[in-house]
Amino acid sequence: MLAKILKTILLLILLALVSLAGGYFYLQHYLKENITVPKTLFIPKGSSKSVIHALHNKGIDVGELDYYLLKMIGYPQAGWINLETTNMKRGEFLYKITHAKAALESVTLIPGETREIFFEQLAKKLDLNATKLNSSYFEKTKIPEGVLIADTYRVPKGIDENALITYLVDKSFQKHRTLAKEALDKYDEKKWFEKYVTIASIIQKEAAGDDEMPLVSAVIYNRLKKKMKLQMDGTLNYGRYSHVKVTPKRIREDNSSYNTYKIAGLPPYPVCAVSIPALKAAIKPANVNYLYFVKGKDNKHRFTTSYKAHLREIHR
Repeated sequence: MLAKILKTILLLILLALVSLAGGYFYLQHYLKENITVPKTLFIPKGSSKSVIHALHNKGIDVGELDYYLLKMIGYPQAGWINLETTNMKRGEFLYKITHAKAALESVTLIPGETREIFFEQLAKKLDLNATKLNSSYFEKTKIPEGVLIADTYRVPKGIDENALITYLVDKSFQKHRTLAKEALDKYDEKKWFEKYVTIASIIQKEAAGDDEMPLVSAVIYNRLKKKMKLQMDGTLNYGRYSHVKVTPKRIREDNSSYNTYKIAGLPPYPVCAVSIPALKAAIKPANVNYLYFVKGKDNKHRFTTSYKAHLREIHR
């Protein structure tokens, strides 16, 4: 009887050893598997499980076993990770997302700048392709302008066009949604961009500073209410015309839907990237009756309620 028990115990031990050996060799093979990854990767904040889930949603071949391995290796970094290659061993990938950090670089989208000009600047600074940046952008959104919030962004060196656009667009949309819900209690994307962001973009082009923004906003709303054409030069600084001086000849010859000397109402889309102060001014204009403004020698605008007073300010 004792011999039978010992034999059973030895068999169980042997099976356990075989299982451990099998598990060890399987794990070794699993960690040496090649997986395809982006050169630069953004890791969201959260638990190891939520990170693995986010990576899986990005198309990276990770699953539940990787979650348990990750817990043994370390905690995933939050932010940009520079992987340097698009093909690596699974074990190396899990190690890098817990230890590696990307070398970050600052890129600034200036308030009032247009997407086309900004992408050219990005391409030059980060050694990217402007055409690919534009293609990636329109894969993310069909709104041609005003989506990207004017701000300074920290991005990793070596990031590709698609990853950069995904980051900029997602981060900007998040800001749009947050501000809309705070100010209006809801986020209606169509109305938000066609009305508020479009007005904010005109404010951004016309105001001499943040303090003037609510006043310029009031002029826009007051003229719209009276069904007056906006007749604002800033709407003609769209796209490639971002830094082009608006002349009487340009006003006569531009037949686009952005020429508010010819069209009534707002342009169909925003004309540039906007700042948060411009958006806030578009949502809450000053409570004044101004209909006109003209820039003085001190680069500040003089606001008036009548055309007669406006002419006096022009002569002055």
